[in-house]
Amino acid sequence: MGNVYELKSPTLHCEFCRETGALVKLTAPEMGWAILDRPKLGLSFRLMVPLNEELRNNDVLGEKQKLHSVKEAADSLTFTWRNITSERGGEHPIDVTIRVAVEDRQIVYYTHIENRSQYTVEAVHVPYVGDVRPPHSPDKEVEWFKSFTCNYGSYSEHRLWPHFDNQHGYYGTDYPTQMSARVPSNPFYLMRSPDKGLYAGVKANSSEMVAWNMELRPGWDSSISWERPRVDEIAGKPVHTRFAAVHMPYILPGESRSLSPIALEAFKGSWHAGADIYKKWRDTWFTPAPTQEWAKKPHSWQQLHINSPEDELRMRFTELPKVAEECKKHGVAAIQLVGWNDGGQDQGNPSHSPDPRLGTWDELKDAIAKCHEIGVKVILFSKFVWADRGTDEFWDEYIDLAVTDPYGDYYLYGGYRYFTPAQLLDINTKRLIPMCFRSEEFMKICEKEFMKMVDLGAAGMLYDECFHHTPSWLCFHPDHGHRYGAPVYANDVEFIHRLRKLPGVPKDFMMAGEALLDWQFGSYEVSYFRSENKWHLPLSRYLQPKGLHMTAITGYNDRNMVNQCLLAQYVISYEPLNFKGRLSDYPDTVEYGKKMDALRTEYRKWFWDGEYRDVLGAKVIFEDEKGEEKAHHPYSVFKAADGSLGVAIANYEDKAVKVMLLADDGQAFKQYRTVDNPELMDAGGWIEIAPRSAVIAI
Repeated sequence: MGNVYELKSPTLHCEFCRETGALVKLTAPEMGWAILDRPKLGLSFRLMVPLNEELRNNDVLGEKQKLHSVKEAADSLTFTWRNITSERGGEHPIDVTIRVAVEDRQIVYYTHIENRSQYTVEAVHVPYVGDVRPPHSPDKEVEWFKSFTCNYGSYSEHRLWPHFDNQHGYYGTDYPTQMSARVPSNPFYLMRSPDKGLYAGVKANSSEMVAWNMELRPGWDSSISWERPRVDEIAGKPVHTRFAAVHMPYILPGESRSLSPIALEAFKGSWHAGADIYKKWRDTWFTPAPTQEWAKKPHSWQQLHINSPEDELRMRFTELPKVAEECKKHGVAAIQLVGWNDGGQDQGNPSHSPDPRLGTWDELKDAIAKCHEIGVKVILFSKFVWADRGTDEFWDEYIDLAVTDPYGDYYLYGGYRYFTPAQLLDINTKRLIPMCFRSEEFMKICEKEFMKMVDLGAAGMLYDECFHHTPSWLCFHPDHGHRYGAPVYANDVEFIHRLRKLPGVPKDFMMAGEALLDWQFGSYEVSYFRSENKWHLPLSRYLQPKGLHMTAITGYNDRNMVNQCLLAQYVISYEPLNFKGRLSDYPDTVEYGKKMDALRTEYRKWFWDGEYRDVLGAKVIFEDEKGEEKAHHPYSVFKAADGSLGVAIANYEDKAVKVMLLADDGQAFKQYRTVDNPELMDAGGWIEIAPRSAVIAI
């Protein structure tokens, strides 16, 4: 129609320039939200095509390219640009094809790059939206506008309006910039106000690297407070916030590649509504790993550290059955054993041989068997991501299997510091080198090391740091059997499936990992992490309501962290003395934890087996000192298989609070009880919660 092509989904209406293919208008009609409404800010794509190592920063700006062709269909537009022109290198035989399609409620971008040039296409911005405005109404500005992404079992937010958070040094960018959340760590990205938002997410089960990028142009109004201008133009320049999904494909001369499709969808509601868009798509192809029978019921673990690179040598293997007996006494089902391997925790990676100073192979195997006879599972701490640069083995065997950068050098991770002044001051810290999981030779080494844990008779392993390969994302090594710039995360899920299939691995061998990325729940059964924060938001639990999640409990009277386990359906991981002690070291925490697990066993229909819904479905209010009713924090809603609701409410403070519970659908919460007292009481009025306590209502 006129000078634009139109494409409409139920949530987004798009207009594209007929001359350049740029997206010149983007609206969310259901919400009256003009996301992009200044045509002069329209963008289509952007490529980075380095000309050589002396002239790397060479952009191809899509808005400056002339369309070669457009193919119109009932539900899609396909734009093609041929022989594009870069800012510093002139014309190049590189073709860009972008198909923009309506799929259900979404607008989805499919991009294909054909590179016939002598240069590498390093980065691709698609979709590239020239402005993302907050969803103001005509008579009122929204209170805030932020990004929302996954982060270590929880979430991260960054301000977009009225302040714009800068994540990168001002010396390295022309404009305040955010580019930290990446696929596969963050398969979706939300730009949201309190009740509206724009969803962006990958729409393929792919580990290809995509970063979510926001950029404020021309910059802040006031840099001291990172405040953005509240006008459309400043210093003669338009004020706008650009958004892009930045792909890093490294398409070599003569190569062609299709990029991960990216979906856009507007939504109403809180972050839950945006996360539900992702869940709905993911559940079309994803199957969570089954849980071992012994771990299906409410239970708890103990994490026990027995050695580190600084050589504490805390316990011999022969003493483990005594720990198991104490665990059995307190109803603890499993021990996660850390530092059992040669050299201690975080030393000697990827070796998984028992430390001979703690005992022999046979002594560890016998101790594990005795623990299992007692009725307590032994889960061995493991780590495959790194090689220890401080060992001869790294220089003799592993250096050529490390992830390498474009200059042929390995990446370096700073490592972890233990106990002694020399380490705490980072003087003799063991440096760790991320290894390439696309190298078949390294995979074979990992298989061999993994089988040591199986042969020791362990009930499973907890793979520490399975969620990252920091600081590496791509590997450029020419001899690993992968393409140039291959994503190092691409084998993470397959790696665990591969281990499960090895001859001799029992079917009931448990695979647990640290802070699992969402897609890793298809191969692991348990996600372990730390969540000690009063405002912790259990995003991973919301995304994976059936997966087991476990968190550390370290305090000597850690009732609030135990309460958090109730609120988020977390398995308790007892970790006295920062996981160096015994259960008897903090009896108050253990006794409260036992009461919590007893409660969850009796009411598991909601608080163990029910679906975690965060705060959706009910409201909890309290009266402040002025008698005004306000929203209480924290609480969680759980939906049982029969549709009935249960609510867990905690009081993290050191004084009592009275709350009232209201269900959104009119269900009446008839009874409640505290963790400390099994007596059921009437939930029809105000409920008093003692300091550092919790109640459940059903």
